Amino acid sequence: MNQRDVESKLRRSQHGDFKTVEASRPPWDDSTPFHYTQTPSPDWAFGSGANYVHALASTSAATAKHISIDPYGSGRSRYENYKLLVSAVAPRPIAFVSTRSRDGTSENLAPMSFFQLVNVDPPIFALAITSPLSDAKDTLRNLLDTGECVINIVSEGFVEAMNATSTNAPYGVSEWEISGLTPVYDCKTVSAARVKESVFSIEGKLESVRDFQSRHNPGTRSGSLELVEGTHFWAREDAFKNDRISLDLTVLRPISRLGGITFGRTTQLIELPRPDFDRDLGGVEGVEKLKDQRRARREV
Repeated sequence: MNQRDVESKLRRSQHGDFKTVEASRPPWDDSTPFHYTQTPSPDWAFGSGANYVHALASTSAATAKHISIDPYGSGRSRYENYKLLVSAVAPRPIAFVSTRSRDGTSENLAPMSFFQLVNVDPPIFALAITSPLSDAKDTLRNLLDTGECVINIVSEGFVEAMNATSTNAPYGVSEWEISGLTPVYDCKTVSAARVKESVFSIEGKLESVRDFQSRHNPGTRSGSLELVEGTHFWAREDAFKNDRISLDLTVLRPISRLGGITFGRTTQLIELPRPDFDRDLGGVEGVEKLKDQRRARREV
């Protein structure tokens, strides 16, 4: 199954009559505040293992066995691997990537959930595109041509507009028009526009590119990894916390990507301080005590 066939199948796998399905659901809840709660087990102690929520995941959580899956097993398709992985590796942050052709005649705006911050000095962001360099999609085509982009973080306030840009429009059609979002051409280090509605945007220069050999179709390329160096940041002034360094989630309101056509919002938060090995665990002596406790439990 080639890339275009995979994408076609993905589109067909969505709800056949989505508006009817959506109409049956409760409306968006504006009253749900961002709030902090305790962790599931505030009295958790070192060596205790999983908390009680582990058993609530399903009625058979305690006895269910793990299934061994060979990603290249006989009869297993690339599509099945895709569906499994995007449903398991979740939630994922979304890079809303703006690019522009070298001559400025074509602009593209597209969401990408194969995205992550991977270094701070210099700021490096990973973007992955499930198409080969030889058959580059619009974003990749412009990124390879100019070496520039703007990564915009997606918030609740324009989630529908963001999703609209994922349509399979031909090259040269501006997703800015499709989405109704506002391009701002004031970037300091790149020519692409940033999204005005985005609380946080990152100007970026292409640092390196790597493409991958397909295991399902040997001799062909299946996707690529782009590392982008952040060269300038834009943060909305009302989003800063009192420290004027980090951003407030209650203003950022980030949207994440889950499996299929599902997205997530963040409303319930917990905090977990990172433990100190000597102070909190008691150092090596403390670890030895945990080992003794574990052996004693096994012997019972």
